[in-house]
Amino acid sequence: MALATVAAITFVCREVIHFNVTTVALLFILAILAVSTVWDIYVSVLMSIVAAFAYDYFLLPATMKVTIADPQHWFRLIAFLMTAIIGSNLSSRQQKQAEEANRRRREIERLYEFSQRLLSAGNPIELLNAIPRLVVDSFELGAAALFLADKEKVYRSGLQIPQLEKEKLQTIVAREEIQVDEEHGLCFVPVRLGVRIIGSLGVSGRILSRQSLEAMGTLIAVAVERARAVEALGKTEAFREGEKLKSALLDSITHDFRTPLTSIKASVTSLLSDPGLGEKKRHELLTIINEETNRLNSLVGEAAEMARLEAGEVELDLKPHPVSEIIAAAMEQCRTALNHRPVEVKLPENLPLVRADLDSIKQVLVQLLTNANNYSAEGLPISITAEQNGDLVSISVADRGRGIDDAELGLIFDKFYRGRDQRYVVQGTGMGLPIAKAIVEAHGGTISVVSQLGKGSVFTFTLPVERGQATRR
Repeated sequence: MALATVAAITFVCREVIHFNVTTVALLFILAILAVSTVWDIYVSVLMSIVAAFAYDYFLLPATMKVTIADPQHWFRLIAFLMTAIIGSNLSSRQQKQAEEANRRRREIERLYEFSQRLLSAGNPIELLNAIPRLVVDSFELGAAALFLADKEKVYRSGLQIPQLEKEKLQTIVAREEIQVDEEHGLCFVPVRLGVRIIGSLGVSGRILSRQSLEAMGTLIAVAVERARAVEALGKTEAFREGEKLKSALLDSITHDFRTPLTSIKASVTSLLSDPGLGEKKRHELLTIINEETNRLNSLVGEAAEMARLEAGEVELDLKPHPVSEIIAAAMEQCRTALNHRPVEVKLPENLPLVRADLDSIKQVLVQLLTNANNYSAEGLPISITAEQNGDLVSISVADRGRGIDDAELGLIFDKFYRGRDQRYVVQGTGMGLPIAKAIVEAHGGTISVVSQLGKGSVFTFTLPVERGQATRR
Protein backbone atom coordinates (compact mmCIF):
# COMPACT_ATOMS: atom_id res chain seq x y z
CA MET A 1 0.00 0.00 0.00
CA ALA A 2 2.84 2.42 0.92
CA LEU A 3 4.78 1.65 -2.28
CA ALA A 4 1.62 1.97 -4.37
CA THR A 5 1.04 5.42 -2.85
CA VAL A 6 4.59 6.50 -3.82
CA ALA A 7 4.10 5.17 -7.36
CA ALA A 8 0.75 6.96 -7.72
CA ILE A 9 2.14 10.33 -6.59
CA THR A 10 5.17 9.94 -8.89
CA PHE A 11 3.01 9.10 -11.92
CA VAL A 12 0.54 11.96 -11.33
CA CYS A 13 3.26 14.55 -10.78
CA ARG A 14 5.36 13.41 -13.76
CA GLU A 15 2.72 12.57 -16.37
CA VAL A 16 -0.52 14.34 -15.43
CA ILE A 17 0.07 17.49 -13.41
CA HIS A 18 3.55 18.93 -13.55
CA PHE A 19 4.09 20.31 -10.02
CA ASN A 20 7.36 21.88 -9.06
CA VAL A 21 9.76 19.77 -7.02
CA THR A 22 8.93 21.54 -3.73
CA THR A 23 5.23 20.76 -4.08
CA VAL A 24 6.03 17.15 -4.95
CA ALA A 25 8.22 16.85 -1.85
CA LEU A 26 5.39 18.15 0.34
CA LEU A 27 2.99 15.62 -1.23
CA PHE A 28 5.41 12.79 -0.46
CA ILE A 29 5.83 13.97 3.14
CA LEU A 30 2.04 14.18 3.66
CA ALA A 31 1.63 10.66 2.25
CA ILE A 32 4.41 9.33 4.52
CA LEU A 33 2.82 10.95 7.61
CA ALA A 34 -0.55 9.49 6.66
CA VAL A 35 0.93 6.00 6.28
CA SER A 36 2.79 6.30 9.60
CA THR A 37 -0.52 6.77 11.42
CA VAL A 38 -1.65 3.36 10.16
CA TRP A 39 1.51 1.22 10.11
CA ASP A 40 4.64 1.14 12.25
CA ILE A 41 7.84 3.13 11.79
CA TYR A 42 9.58 0.48 9.67
CA VAL A 43 6.99 0.85 6.92
CA SER A 44 7.27 4.65 7.15
CA VAL A 45 11.10 4.58 6.88
CA LEU A 46 10.96 2.20 3.92
CA MET A 47 8.41 4.46 2.25
CA SER A 48 10.62 7.50 2.95
CA ILE A 49 13.65 5.86 1.26
CA VAL A 50 11.59 4.72 -1.75
CA ALA A 51 10.02 8.18 -2.04
CA ALA A 52 13.47 9.81 -1.90
CA PHE A 53 14.70 7.52 -4.70
CA ALA A 54 11.58 8.23 -6.81
CA TYR A 55 11.94 11.93 -6.09
CA ASP A 56 15.57 11.89 -7.31
CA TYR A 57 15.16 9.50 -10.24
CA PHE A 58 11.87 10.68 -11.74
CA LEU A 59 11.34 14.29 -10.68
CA LEU A 60 14.59 16.17 -10.07
CA PRO A 61 16.49 17.55 -13.08
CA ALA A 62 18.57 14.95 -14.94
CA THR A 63 15.58 12.71 -14.67
CA MET A 64 15.78 8.96 -15.23
CA LYS A 65 19.22 9.01 -13.60
CA VAL A 66 20.32 8.61 -10.00
CA THR A 67 22.33 11.84 -10.17
CA ILE A 68 21.68 15.41 -9.11
CA ALA A 69 22.79 18.16 -11.47
CA ASP A 70 22.27 21.13 -9.16
CA PRO A 71 24.11 20.94 -5.78
CA GLN A 72 21.13 22.73 -4.15
CA HIS A 73 19.06 19.67 -4.95
CA TRP A 74 21.30 17.69 -2.55
CA PHE A 75 20.14 19.83 0.34
CA ARG A 76 16.55 19.57 -0.90
CA LEU A 77 16.76 15.78 -1.13
CA ILE A 78 18.48 15.38 2.26
CA ALA A 79 15.96 17.75 3.88
CA PHE A 80 13.12 15.80 2.30
CA LEU A 81 14.49 12.45 3.49
CA MET A 82 15.21 13.68 7.05
CA THR A 83 11.82 15.39 7.29
CA ALA A 84 10.04 12.28 6.12
CA ILE A 85 11.90 9.99 8.52
CA ILE A 86 11.58 12.32 11.54
CA GLY A 87 7.93 13.01 10.80
CA SER A 88 7.10 9.34 10.39
CA ASN A 89 9.01 8.55 13.59
CA LEU A 90 7.09 11.19 15.55
CA SER A 91 3.80 10.08 14.08
CA SER A 92 4.53 6.44 14.87
CA ARG A 93 5.57 7.34 18.40
CA GLN A 94 2.38 9.34 18.88
CA GLN A 95 0.38 6.40 17.59
CA LYS A 96 2.03 4.07 20.07
CA GLN A 97 1.41 6.52 22.90
CA ALA A 98 -2.24 6.76 21.90
CA GLU A 99 -2.51 2.97 21.81
CA GLU A 100 -0.84 2.77 25.22
CA ALA A 101 -3.21 5.41 26.59
CA ASN A 102 -6.20 3.51 25.25
CA ARG A 103 -4.87 0.29 26.71
CA ARG A 104 -4.43 1.94 30.12
CA ARG A 105 -7.89 3.48 29.87
CA ARG A 106 -9.40 0.07 29.17
CA GLU A 107 -7.51 -1.41 32.12
CA ILE A 108 -8.74 1.40 34.40
CA GLU A 109 -12.30 0.77 33.24
CA ARG A 110 -11.84 -2.94 33.96
CA LEU A 111 -10.36 -2.14 37.38
CA TYR A 112 -13.36 0.07 38.17
CA GLU A 113 -15.80 -2.64 37.07
CA PHE A 114 -13.82 -5.18 39.10
CA SER A 115 -13.93 -2.98 42.22
CA GLN A 116 -17.70 -2.50 41.87
CA ARG A 117 -18.24 -6.25 41.65
CA LEU A 118 -16.05 -6.82 44.70
CA LEU A 119 -18.02 -4.30 46.73
CA SER A 120 -21.32 -5.97 45.87
CA ALA A 121 -20.27 -9.25 47.52
CA GLY A 122 -20.32 -9.19 51.34
CA ASN A 123 -20.41 -12.86 52.32
CA PRO A 124 -16.77 -13.97 52.83
CA ILE A 125 -17.37 -17.53 51.60
CA GLU A 126 -19.14 -16.36 48.45
CA LEU A 127 -16.59 -13.60 47.89
CA LEU A 128 -13.51 -15.83 48.08
CA ASN A 129 -15.01 -18.26 45.58
CA ALA A 130 -16.15 -15.41 43.32
CA ILE A 131 -12.91 -13.37 43.18
CA PRO A 132 -11.07 -15.57 40.60
CA ARG A 133 -14.18 -15.64 38.41
CA LEU A 134 -14.54 -11.85 38.66
CA VAL A 135 -10.87 -11.44 37.68
CA VAL A 136 -11.32 -13.68 34.62
CA ASP A 137 -14.55 -11.95 33.53
CA SER A 138 -13.41 -8.36 34.16
CA PHE A 139 -9.98 -8.63 32.48
CA GLU A 140 -10.87 -11.24 29.81
CA LEU A 141 -8.27 -13.74 31.02
CA GLY A 142 -7.99 -17.47 30.61
CA ALA A 143 -7.65 -18.48 34.26
CA ALA A 144 -7.04 -17.05 37.72
CA ALA A 145 -6.01 -18.52 41.08
CA LEU A 146 -6.18 -16.78 44.48
CA PHE A 147 -4.12 -18.07 47.40
CA LEU A 148 -4.81 -16.89 50.97
CA ALA A 149 -1.99 -17.44 53.44
CA ASP A 150 -4.11 -17.71 56.60
CA LYS A 151 -6.39 -20.36 55.09
CA GLU A 152 -3.65 -22.16 53.13
CA LYS A 153 -6.20 -22.61 50.35
CA VAL A 154 -6.36 -21.81 46.62
CA TYR A 155 -9.54 -20.53 44.95
CA ARG A 156 -9.67 -21.01 41.16
CA SER A 157 -11.60 -20.05 38.07
CA GLY A 158 -11.14 -20.91 34.40
CA LEU A 159 -8.76 -23.53 33.02
CA GLN A 160 -6.57 -25.67 35.26
CA ILE A 161 -3.09 -24.23 34.59
CA PRO A 162 -0.11 -26.23 36.00
CA GLN A 163 1.89 -23.01 36.52
CA LEU A 164 -0.82 -21.66 38.85
CA GLU A 165 -0.29 -24.33 41.48
CA LYS A 166 -0.24 -23.68 45.23
CA GLU A 167 3.56 -23.95 45.54
CA LYS A 168 4.14 -21.18 42.98
CA LEU A 169 1.59 -18.90 44.66
CA GLN A 170 3.25 -19.53 48.04
CA THR A 171 6.55 -18.48 46.48
CA ILE A 172 5.03 -15.13 45.45
CA VAL A 173 3.91 -14.56 49.05
CA ALA A 174 7.44 -15.25 50.28
CA ARG A 175 9.15 -13.03 47.66
CA GLU A 176 6.56 -10.22 47.97
CA GLU A 177 7.08 -9.02 44.39
CA ILE A 178 5.32 -9.09 41.03
CA GLN A 179 6.47 -11.70 38.52
CA VAL A 180 5.63 -11.68 34.81
CA ASP A 181 6.29 -14.63 32.48
CA GLU A 182 5.66 -13.24 29.00
CA GLU A 183 6.64 -16.50 27.31
CA HIS A 184 3.80 -18.42 28.97
CA GLY A 185 1.43 -15.46 29.39
CA LEU A 186 1.48 -15.61 33.21
CA CYS A 187 1.35 -12.84 35.80
CA PHE A 188 1.74 -13.14 39.59
CA VAL A 189 1.09 -10.42 42.14
CA PRO A 190 1.13 -10.43 45.96
CA VAL A 191 -2.21 -9.55 47.57
CA ARG A 192 -1.05 -6.75 49.81
CA LEU A 193 -2.91 -4.72 52.43
CA GLY A 194 -0.56 -1.89 53.29
CA VAL A 195 2.71 -3.62 54.19
CA ARG A 196 1.03 -6.91 55.12
CA ILE A 197 0.86 -9.74 52.56
CA ILE A 198 -2.31 -11.81 52.97
CA GLY A 199 -1.98 -13.93 49.83
CA SER A 200 -1.17 -13.94 46.13
CA LEU A 201 -2.93 -13.94 42.78
CA GLY A 202 -1.90 -15.68 39.56
CA VAL A 203 -3.49 -15.05 36.16
CA SER A 204 -2.95 -16.45 32.67
CA GLY A 205 -4.10 -15.55 29.21
CA ARG A 206 -2.45 -12.20 28.59
CA ILE A 207 0.04 -9.84 30.17
CA LEU A 208 -1.27 -6.98 32.30
CA SER A 209 0.67 -3.87 33.25
CA ARG A 210 2.43 -3.81 36.61
CA GLN A 211 0.22 -0.90 37.70
CA SER A 212 -2.93 -2.91 36.96
CA LEU A 213 -1.56 -5.96 38.76
CA GLU A 214 -0.68 -3.92 41.85
CA ALA A 215 -4.10 -2.23 41.85
CA MET A 216 -5.82 -5.60 41.44
CA GLY A 217 -3.89 -7.07 44.37
CA THR A 218 -4.76 -4.11 46.59
CA LEU A 219 -8.45 -4.20 45.64
CA ILE A 220 -8.65 -7.91 46.41
CA ALA A 221 -6.94 -7.38 49.78
CA VAL A 222 -9.32 -4.57 50.72
CA ALA A 223 -12.38 -6.60 49.63
CA VAL A 224 -11.28 -9.67 51.61
CA GLU A 225 -10.61 -7.63 54.75
CA ARG A 226 -13.89 -5.76 54.34
CA ALA A 227 -15.83 -9.02 54.03
CA ARG A 228 -14.07 -10.39 57.10
CA ALA A 229 -14.91 -7.23 59.03
CA VAL A 230 -18.57 -7.51 57.97
CA GLU A 231 -18.60 -11.16 59.06
CA ALA A 232 -17.04 -10.30 62.43
CA LEU A 233 -19.49 -7.44 62.90
CA GLY A 234 -22.37 -9.75 62.04
CA LYS A 235 -21.21 -12.32 64.57
CA THR A 236 -20.83 -9.63 67.22
CA GLU A 237 -24.27 -8.23 66.47
CA ALA A 238 -25.81 -11.71 66.45
CA PHE A 239 -24.18 -12.44 69.82
CA ARG A 240 -25.45 -9.15 71.22
CA GLU A 241 -28.97 -9.79 69.94
CA GLY A 242 -28.81 -13.32 71.30
CA GLU A 243 -27.90 -11.99 74.72
CA LYS A 244 -30.75 -9.48 74.55
CA LEU A 245 -33.17 -12.24 73.57
CA LYS A 246 -31.92 -14.44 76.41
CA SER A 247 -32.49 -11.57 78.84
CA ALA A 248 -35.99 -10.98 77.47
CA LEU A 249 -36.84 -14.69 77.64
CA LEU A 250 -35.46 -14.97 81.17
CA ASP A 251 -37.43 -11.90 82.21
CA SER A 252 -40.61 -13.31 80.68
CA ILE A 253 -40.17 -16.76 82.24
CA THR A 254 -39.24 -15.27 85.61
CA HIS A 255 -42.32 -13.06 85.55
CA ASP A 256 -44.62 -15.88 84.47
CA PHE A 257 -43.34 -18.21 87.23
CA ARG A 258 -42.98 -15.58 89.93
CA THR A 259 -46.53 -14.18 89.63
CA PRO A 260 -48.39 -17.43 90.48
CA LEU A 261 -45.75 -18.42 93.04
CA THR A 262 -46.15 -15.05 94.78
CA SER A 263 -49.92 -15.50 94.92
CA ILE A 264 -49.60 -19.06 96.22
CA LYS A 265 -47.01 -18.02 98.83
CA ALA A 266 -49.17 -15.14 100.06
CA SER A 267 -52.27 -17.32 100.30
CA VAL A 268 -50.49 -20.13 102.17
CA THR A 269 -48.87 -17.61 104.54
CA SER A 270 -52.29 -16.14 105.34
CA LEU A 271 -53.76 -19.58 106.01
CA LEU A 272 -50.91 -20.61 108.30
CA SER A 273 -50.59 -17.35 110.21
CA ASP A 274 -54.29 -16.89 110.96
CA PRO A 275 -56.03 -20.15 112.00
CA GLY A 276 -59.18 -18.23 112.83
CA LEU A 277 -59.99 -17.18 109.27
CA GLY A 278 -63.59 -17.46 108.26
CA GLU A 279 -64.78 -20.17 105.93
CA LYS A 280 -65.40 -17.69 103.12
CA LYS A 281 -61.88 -16.21 103.35
CA ARG A 282 -60.29 -19.67 103.54
CA HIS A 283 -62.24 -20.76 100.47
CA GLU A 284 -61.12 -17.64 98.58
CA LEU A 285 -57.44 -18.26 99.42
CA LEU A 286 -57.67 -21.94 98.51
CA THR A 287 -59.29 -20.96 95.19
CA ILE A 288 -56.36 -18.63 94.46
CA ILE A 289 -53.91 -21.43 95.25
CA ASN A 290 -55.80 -23.81 92.98
CA GLU A 291 -55.96 -21.37 90.06
CA GLU A 292 -52.32 -20.34 90.29
CA THR A 293 -51.24 -23.97 90.60
CA ASN A 294 -53.17 -24.74 87.42
CA ARG A 295 -51.42 -21.81 85.76
CA LEU A 296 -47.99 -23.14 86.77
CA ASN A 297 -48.97 -26.60 85.61
CA SER A 298 -50.08 -25.15 82.26
CA LEU A 299 -46.77 -23.32 81.87
CA VAL A 300 -44.73 -26.44 82.57
CA GLY A 301 -47.03 -28.51 80.35
CA GLU A 302 -46.65 -26.13 77.42
CA ALA A 303 -42.86 -26.15 77.78
CA ALA A 304 -42.88 -29.96 77.84
CA GLU A 305 -45.19 -30.11 74.82
CA MET A 306 -42.91 -27.75 72.90
CA ALA A 307 -39.93 -29.93 73.74
CA ARG A 308 -41.74 -33.05 72.48
CA LEU A 309 -42.77 -31.30 69.27
CA GLU A 310 -39.23 -30.10 68.58
CA ALA A 311 -37.87 -33.59 69.28
CA GLY A 312 -40.44 -35.15 66.92
CA GLU A 313 -41.82 -37.36 69.66
CA VAL A 314 -45.48 -36.44 69.04
CA GLU A 315 -47.34 -38.87 66.79
CA LEU A 316 -50.15 -37.28 64.78
CA ASP A 317 -53.32 -39.17 63.93
CA LEU A 318 -53.71 -37.78 60.41
CA LYS A 319 -57.16 -38.29 58.91
CA PRO A 320 -59.34 -36.41 56.41
CA HIS A 321 -61.47 -33.74 58.10
CA PRO A 322 -63.67 -30.93 56.78
CA VAL A 323 -62.45 -27.47 57.74
CA SER A 324 -65.88 -26.70 59.22
CA GLU A 325 -65.42 -29.57 61.72
CA ILE A 326 -62.09 -28.15 62.91
CA ILE A 327 -63.58 -24.67 63.30
CA ALA A 328 -66.63 -25.98 65.16
CA ALA A 329 -64.44 -27.94 67.61
CA ALA A 330 -62.27 -24.88 68.30
CA MET A 331 -65.30 -22.62 68.71
CA GLU A 332 -66.85 -25.04 71.23
CA GLN A 333 -63.67 -25.05 73.33
CA CYS A 334 -63.42 -21.22 73.22
CA ARG A 335 -67.10 -20.58 73.89
CA THR A 336 -66.56 -19.43 77.50
CA ALA A 337 -63.41 -17.42 76.79
CA LEU A 338 -65.01 -15.55 73.87
CA ASN A 339 -67.86 -14.43 76.16
CA HIS A 340 -70.42 -13.75 73.42
CA ARG A 341 -67.92 -11.96 71.15
CA PRO A 342 -69.21 -12.19 67.55
CA VAL A 343 -67.24 -14.60 65.34
CA GLU A 344 -67.85 -14.47 61.57
CA VAL A 345 -67.12 -17.71 59.70
CA LYS A 346 -66.95 -17.55 55.90
CA LEU A 347 -66.17 -20.77 54.01
CA PRO A 348 -66.46 -21.25 50.25
CA GLU A 349 -68.53 -23.97 48.66
CA ASN A 350 -66.87 -27.32 47.84
CA LEU A 351 -63.87 -26.71 50.12
CA PRO A 352 -61.85 -29.95 50.07
CA LEU A 353 -61.09 -32.09 53.09
CA VAL A 354 -57.76 -31.52 54.82
CA ARG A 355 -55.42 -34.13 56.25
CA ALA A 356 -54.95 -33.32 59.92
CA ASP A 357 -54.88 -34.52 63.50
CA LEU A 358 -58.15 -33.08 64.79
CA ASP A 359 -57.10 -32.59 68.42
CA SER A 360 -53.74 -30.99 67.57
CA ILE A 361 -54.94 -28.69 64.80
CA LYS A 362 -57.91 -27.68 66.93
CA GLN A 363 -55.43 -26.35 69.50
CA VAL A 364 -53.83 -24.16 66.80
CA LEU A 365 -57.17 -22.55 66.00
CA VAL A 366 -57.99 -22.24 69.72
CA GLN A 367 -54.71 -20.39 70.28
CA LEU A 368 -55.37 -17.98 67.41
CA LEU A 369 -58.94 -17.32 68.56
CA THR A 370 -57.75 -16.77 72.16
CA ASN A 371 -55.09 -14.30 70.99
CA ALA A 372 -57.60 -12.44 68.81
CA ASN A 373 -59.97 -12.23 71.78
CA ASN A 374 -57.31 -11.10 74.28
CA TYR A 375 -55.84 -8.39 72.05
CA SER A 376 -59.10 -6.93 70.68
CA ALA A 377 -61.41 -4.41 72.29
CA GLU A 378 -64.62 -5.85 73.70
CA GLY A 379 -67.42 -6.29 71.17
CA LEU A 380 -65.26 -6.17 68.02
CA PRO A 381 -65.82 -9.22 65.79
CA ILE A 382 -63.33 -11.92 64.85
CA SER A 383 -63.37 -13.35 61.29
CA ILE A 384 -62.47 -16.90 60.25
CA THR A 385 -62.04 -17.57 56.53
CA ALA A 386 -60.61 -20.38 54.41
CA GLU A 387 -59.67 -20.91 50.77
CA GLN A 388 -57.98 -23.52 48.63
CA ASN A 389 -54.60 -22.72 47.03
CA GLY A 390 -53.55 -25.68 44.93
CA ASP A 391 -52.73 -28.63 47.21
CA LEU A 392 -53.15 -26.53 50.39
CA VAL A 393 -56.06 -25.00 52.26
CA SER A 394 -55.37 -21.67 53.99
CA ILE A 395 -57.28 -20.89 57.19
CA SER A 396 -57.16 -17.30 58.48
CA VAL A 397 -58.17 -15.68 61.77
CA ALA A 398 -58.51 -11.88 61.62
CA ASP A 399 -59.02 -9.49 64.50
CA ARG A 400 -59.50 -5.72 64.75
CA GLY A 401 -57.13 -5.11 67.63
CA ARG A 402 -54.18 -2.77 68.06
CA GLY A 403 -51.98 -4.64 65.57
CA ILE A 404 -48.34 -5.68 65.87
CA ASP A 405 -45.34 -3.45 65.30
CA ASP A 406 -43.18 -4.39 62.30
CA ALA A 407 -40.15 -4.86 64.57
CA GLU A 408 -41.99 -7.59 66.49
CA LEU A 409 -43.51 -9.51 63.57
CA GLY A 410 -40.43 -11.67 63.21
CA LEU A 411 -40.31 -12.50 66.93
CA ILE A 412 -43.85 -13.45 67.91
CA PHE A 413 -43.36 -17.11 66.94
CA ASP A 414 -40.25 -17.37 69.18
CA LYS A 415 -40.54 -19.30 72.41
CA PHE A 416 -41.51 -17.24 75.48
CA TYR A 417 -41.60 -13.99 73.48
CA ARG A 418 -44.44 -11.62 74.30
CA GLY A 419 -45.20 -8.16 72.93
CA ARG A 420 -43.49 -5.25 74.69
CA ASP A 421 -46.70 -3.28 75.24
CA GLN A 422 -48.87 -6.27 76.21
CA ARG A 423 -46.43 -8.31 78.30
CA TYR A 424 -47.84 -7.21 81.64
CA VAL A 425 -51.41 -6.52 80.49
CA VAL A 426 -52.52 -9.89 79.08
CA GLN A 427 -51.58 -13.03 80.97
CA GLY A 428 -49.73 -15.72 79.06
CA THR A 429 -46.58 -17.78 78.79
CA GLY A 430 -45.36 -16.80 75.34
CA MET A 431 -45.57 -20.46 74.27
CA GLY A 432 -48.93 -20.53 72.49
CA LEU A 433 -47.80 -19.31 69.08
CA PRO A 434 -44.53 -21.32 69.01
CA ILE A 435 -46.54 -24.47 69.82
CA ALA A 436 -49.06 -23.59 67.11
CA LYS A 437 -46.23 -23.12 64.61
CA ALA A 438 -44.65 -26.47 65.54
CA ILE A 439 -47.99 -28.27 65.16
CA VAL A 440 -48.70 -26.71 61.76
CA GLU A 441 -45.21 -27.51 60.49
CA ALA A 442 -45.61 -31.11 61.73
CA HIS A 443 -48.66 -31.29 59.43
CA GLY A 444 -46.55 -30.08 56.51
CA GLY A 445 -48.01 -26.56 56.50
CA THR A 446 -46.87 -23.05 57.34
CA ILE A 447 -48.10 -20.25 59.58
CA SER A 448 -47.66 -16.50 59.08
CA VAL A 449 -49.05 -13.14 60.15
CA VAL A 450 -49.69 -9.77 58.56
CA SER A 451 -50.57 -6.80 60.72
CA GLN A 452 -51.19 -3.07 60.59
CA LEU A 453 -51.03 -0.87 63.65
CA GLY A 454 -54.47 0.36 64.63
CA LYS A 455 -56.21 -1.97 62.14
CA GLY A 456 -55.60 -5.46 63.50
CA SER A 457 -53.80 -8.68 62.57
CA VAL A 458 -54.48 -11.70 60.34
CA PHE A 459 -52.91 -15.06 61.23
CA THR A 460 -52.95 -17.64 58.45
CA PHE A 461 -51.93 -21.30 58.51
CA THR A 462 -52.07 -23.93 55.78
CA LEU A 463 -52.97 -27.62 55.79
CA PRO A 464 -52.49 -30.16 52.98
CA VAL A 465 -55.53 -31.27 51.00
CA GLU A 466 -56.59 -34.89 51.47
CA ARG A 467 -56.03 -36.45 48.06
CA GLY A 468 -58.62 -38.77 46.57
CA GLN A 469 -61.41 -37.49 48.82
CA ALA A 470 -64.58 -35.80 47.67
CA THR A 471 -64.72 -32.10 48.47
CA ARG A 472 -67.30 -30.72 50.79
CA ARG A 473 -67.95 -27.71 52.89
